[in-house]
Amino acid sequence: MANSKQARKRARQAEGRRVLKASQRAMVRTYVKRVIKAINGGDHASAMTEFHKAQPVIDRIADKDVLSKKKAARLKSRLNKRIKALAA
Repeated sequence: MANSKQARKRARQAEGRRVLKASQRAMVRTYVKRVIKAINGGDHASAMTEFHKAQPVIDRIADKDVLSKKKAARLKSRLNKRIKALAA
């Protein structure tokens, strides 16, 4: 347990950040699941719509360093690849 006043404050801040980032990660997962559900449904138009909704969310969360920028790019790339395969 933190002993100094400064260490107690840092612990409080860290906990607050942890909770916020967990919520943001969950939000990204929800958007990704919606895209995957549309892809599995076989509907290209709805998959594209869901992907276009998910893209800015993924980018915004990557900018906040909740996800790394490379992971965000990889995630978007893989989803887009699956959507393109659906159209073919």
